[in-house]
Amino acid sequence: MSGVIEQMQSWPWFWAWLGFFVVAVLRAGGTYLIGRGVTAGLVQWRRPNERVLAMMDRVGRWGPPAVTVSFLTVGVQTAVNLAAGLIAMPWPRYLMGLIPGAALWASIWSTIGMAAFMAALAGLRGEPLVLVALAAGILIVATLMWRSRRRAHSS
Repeated sequence: MSGVIEQMQSWPWFWAWLGFFVVAVLRAGGTYLIGRGVTAGLVQWRRPNERVLAMMDRVGRWGPPAVTVSFLTVGVQTAVNLAAGLIAMPWPRYLMGLIPGAALWASIWSTIGMAAFMAALAGLRGEPLVLVALAAGILIVATLMWRSRRRAHSS
């Protein structure tokens, strides 16, 4: 794997960005299509009631911003893309969220994201201070998010 990363580091920035963009579109689009396939099978088996159909229509209409924002998170984007497929969000509306989200993801990973990943690898290769600093940063961010969420729920 490190050979691939080293090779990508030698690419011009745009080509690295384009590679990340294609990966994001294919992975997220594939997850969406899995959700659509599941929904197609369920709808043939049992037709959803009117409330479910109304909710599917509502999420299909307002869901693209959720798809875009999901690319700024860790661990949520797969669930959001699968949900978009499960509610049968129309393909053009899904693309309205997928394209800018994949562009954001590619921009992050072709700049600061790859640098953080390389720092983590360096930490695993015998530079423990880098790994400790990265872990401390993640812990601080997680603690701040937890406190913010806790305050919001207690209000």
